[in-house]
Amino acid sequence: MAALARWCVSHRLVVVLLWLTALVGTSAAAAVAGSAYSNDYEAPGTESGHATQLLNENFSGLGGDSDTVVWHIEGSTVRAADVEKTMSNTLGELAGLPGVASVGSPYEAGGTGQISADGHTAYATVTFEKQADDIPKGQAQAVVDTAQAAEADGPDGLQVELGGSAVALTESTSAHTSEIIGVVVAAVVLFLAFGSLAAAALPIATALVSVGTAYAGIVLLGHFMTVADFAPMLGMLVGLGVGIDYALFIVTRHRRGLKRGLPVAEAAERAVATTGRAVVFAGATVCIALLGMLMLGLSFLNGVAIAASVTVLLTVAASVTLLPGLLSFIGMRALSRRERRRLTEHGPEPELPTGLAARWAAFVERRPKLLGALAVAVIAVLSLPTFFLHLGTSDQGNSPASSTTRQAYDLLADGFGPGVNGPLTLVTQVDGAKDKAALAELTSELRATDGVASVSRVTYNADDSAAHVTVVPTSSPQSERTSELVDRLRTEVVPDVGLDVQVGGVTASYDDFAEVIVGKLPLFVGVVVGLGCLLLLLAFRSIGIPLKAAAMNVAAVAAAFGVVVAIFQWGWGIELLGLGAAGPIEPFLPVIMVSVLFGLSMDYQVFLVSRMYEEWLETGDNRRAVRVGLAETSRVINSAAVIMISVFLAFVLSGDRVIAMFGIALAVAVAVDAFILRTLLVPALMHMLGGANWWLPKWLDRRLPRLSIEPPECRAAASARIPMRRTATDGALDELLTKETDVRDPAG
Repeated sequence: MAALARWCVSHRLVVVLLWLTALVGTSAAAAVAGSAYSNDYEAPGTESGHATQLLNENFSGLGGDSDTVVWHIEGSTVRAADVEKTMSNTLGELAGLPGVASVGSPYEAGGTGQISADGHTAYATVTFEKQADDIPKGQAQAVVDTAQAAEADGPDGLQVELGGSAVALTESTSAHTSEIIGVVVAAVVLFLAFGSLAAAALPIATALVSVGTAYAGIVLLGHFMTVADFAPMLGMLVGLGVGIDYALFIVTRHRRGLKRGLPVAEAAERAVATTGRAVVFAGATVCIALLGMLMLGLSFLNGVAIAASVTVLLTVAASVTLLPGLLSFIGMRALSRRERRRLTEHGPEPELPTGLAARWAAFVERRPKLLGALAVAVIAVLSLPTFFLHLGTSDQGNSPASSTTRQAYDLLADGFGPGVNGPLTLVTQVDGAKDKAALAELTSELRATDGVASVSRVTYNADDSAAHVTVVPTSSPQSERTSELVDRLRTEVVPDVGLDVQVGGVTASYDDFAEVIVGKLPLFVGVVVGLGCLLLLLAFRSIGIPLKAAAMNVAAVAAAFGVVVAIFQWGWGIELLGLGAAGPIEPFLPVIMVSVLFGLSMDYQVFLVSRMYEEWLETGDNRRAVRVGLAETSRVINSAAVIMISVFLAFVLSGDRVIAMFGIALAVAVAVDAFILRTLLVPALMHMLGGANWWLPKWLDRRLPRLSIEPPECRAAASARIPMRRTATDGALDELLTKETDVRDPAG
């Protein structure tokens, strides 16, 4: 690491130009290629997947995305001449728009079922030539504009709304506002922490260059594999948070070196050689946790895992290459004017932890049991809602109340029942009259099944070799009752008729997707936790440190999910946040969040414990190691946490439900991790365990390969089995912390 930092400082202009070239080159390529995202929730081998395949193979007209135009009028009916004329003309215009394959009008023969019983609401089906992922936003916007123009042309009181996946494309909001807010807040925190505008700008610049390059790379990645449309935003969310934090830790160490009188180049080199090691190690744990999603075998998650991992990888690379080059450019301006003036007048002085950081370290040392119990109680309360987690489909009924998709959803639910927003499709192969008779029997059974509102007639393909039936449930797509109906159809109703009928539809697809994920979740969590523990075991040569880290990470994840369930599933404050209505949690969220949160939780564990480990290797005194490590890192960890929380919460403003879930979950996890776990519960436990924290069987120590985070001088001291020679700084620090410890606790 020292050699790398030395080269980057010596060739700083080359390093900066290489990074700028990478940013500009990938951005230009992404702009030319365009995006090709795909939200493919189908899990291979599931029944809903087979149903989709049969529909695509035998019913070509069902291949495109199907959206709805809903109109409603009070004081009249949709059959009134003026309403029918206006909407018939509008539907005719829609049928002629580019990208529209067909329009099914309620005013045509066989369309009476598309008019509500009270006559106040009707809907038409607009089928596009392509699936929503392949429909240009402009085509979807043209459909929305044409349909909603009918409100101005029609009678007073006519309301026209649209729903569907393609229409939702027109409501997607840009994340640029949330990005800017997050970056601005981070810049303010950095300036307050450093007192230097130049030093505050470097972590921001490093993160923006690396995340910008990664964002463009993810756009290009979508042309080679399945990448979800939220993957770039997720990568940006994680990348900005960890990128700014990683740079913050290195800049803090660099500034400490300058205050001790080191030349700029040597201070940058030592910062990368010490803290840079922890940054690389922390980034590696995040990538390992993210890439653990590959073992689930779902193409949808593979793209998310690789996209987020590439972002983290680039932020780490920028932190240990671009950042030292930029540090050498700004020179002594990494310190504030007051710090530079003090250095000139008084010379190098030891930077001792003072104020709140030292008092907090001393307080934790005095009351580890009380504080540990308090921390456990807080985590337990936050985690309770996790036990009520319900995975399912959050549909357009969860969109903000002002959106056209939400209003269309509500109009359909009020006029035709909630199930019309998510019908189930039963598909089967047909072989002769016997199978047709069985299908007739099946439709009769379906109409008599509890939870079924209506059943369509059987629709055959051109050669009568396949057929499908549409079943409208009495409950909404996201309701648990609809999921129960899917299970009832598959296990009780369909088997009785002797046909190989596949049950598909939105709810069936999400339920199958969730079942696949939940079935593999224990193995996934075990592998991710196991690999993380193995890395910590190699780095810190201890059994206790990895076990505590695993427990803390699980606690942070549980607390984060508890808050997500309370807000998004129970609806606590969700409308105030402008995120629509309460609903189930997306089935892919647990896997992605476990990966991201486990990786981010490891960051603080590494930065906190690595400093403690340095002190332990030098002195062999556990109490001093924990006290000094906490006193010296708590301030920077808390500053980093405030930055991460600000960045993550800013993404709630994006208006996207999934991204908002990620933002809130990550913000809560970081807050719990930094302010409760790493600076309270972990040091409390380490004080209680004493020297057992660093225990490792000798036979295992001999067999494990060496993976070092600590600086070379600490390794030399440990190998010699003697403490390093104590300096005047060590003595001053001991005296300061001892004084802090001797201060009587007012509560005591």
